[in-house]
Amino acid sequence: MPEFWNAVLTQPLARNAVLAALLLSVACGTVGTYVVVRRITYIAAGVAHCVLGGMGAARYLQVALGWGWLHPIYGALVAALAAAGIIGWVSLNSREREDSAISAVWSVGMALGVIFIYLTPGYASDLMGYLFGNILLVTGSHLYILLALDVVIMVIVARWYDEFEAVCFDEEYARTRNINVNRIYILLLALTALTVVALSMIVGIVLVIALLTLPAALAGRFAGSLAQMMALAAVLCALFCLLGLGISYGPDLPAGPVIIVVAGACYFLASLLFALARYFRSGGRA
Repeated sequence: MPEFWNAVLTQPLARNAVLAALLLSVACGTVGTYVVVRRITYIAAGVAHCVLGGMGAARYLQVALGWGWLHPIYGALVAALAAAGIIGWVSLNSREREDSAISAVWSVGMALGVIFIYLTPGYASDLMGYLFGNILLVTGSHLYILLALDVVIMVIVARWYDEFEAVCFDEEYARTRNINVNRIYILLLALTALTVVALSMIVGIVLVIALLTLPAALAGRFAGSLAQMMALAAVLCALFCLLGLGISYGPDLPAGPVIIVVAGACYFLASLLFALARYFRSGGRA
């Protein structure tokens, strides 16, 4: 741990990693709370895995066709928003089972990503980084993207906070209040898609859903309101990221998986402590 904080003081990449963790914690805590409360974790996972298709397509166009300006992150944004739109439309308008649509988007997105990576000349090392996380390679331009994402999310949440809360907790009540439930739901999925793309830079596509949900799920055990849950989830996410970075730095372990292990360990430890407390409060009765 001391080695990492010394590196933060002297190395720009380590400082960027800390700043990225703090910026992403705002988006993760806010949107992750809605994902957990609305119980759309599986949808978020489908969007996350579809991102690889957009990244692979952008990388192919960048290398094979010479579109140097087309960064894989742009392809990820398009793919994530498209996946969220498709899943949301099926959920709201189609008789098709929602889980079937999610599975189709999930598998097709991943398959297209693998195909484009195979067709792209050379080894796409940056795409492998997005699969498993590359927080120590975050650049200044990435930080501006993350800051913009935070601003967009906070503005939207502040504008439609009551509507989001109503749709997440009681959809029927929201309809009686003349809230456009379909529009709010699609907007929530779009925010989830944007956050998934941003989180992929820290822990990778494979592990993104854990960081999106674990801090919020843990915060829900202590918070008394939705706003408190968001704030606590953001703090916990930042703590998990910083601990994971510090632990992984010395032994030169991949930071993304270590962050997830830290988050998972804290979640399961808290669950165990809550279970023990409930057991003793009940007088030893199961």
